[in-house]
Amino acid sequence: METRVAVIGIIVEDAESVEALNALLHEYSDYIIGRMGVPYRARNINVISVAVDAPADIISALSGKIGNLNGVSAKMAYSNV
Repeated sequence: METRVAVIGIIVEDAESVEALNALLHEYSDYIIGRMGVPYRARNINVISVAVDAPADIISALSGKIGNLNGVSAKMAYSNV
């Protein structure tokens, strides 16, 4: 199956959703290239980027599940390769 490289940008505004978010990322860990999280204490949020290499439907499913968490938003950016 053809895969694509993408970045999922995540903003966590509700700290109670962090455990569920980490569980989702663990569930899809086979596709994750790397991740970086930055706590922005001045605004009480966390900014996370997750690089993935996966089929487009897997990327969409992960992003959708992340976006359905309370107080969490996610957007994707795909590479052209």
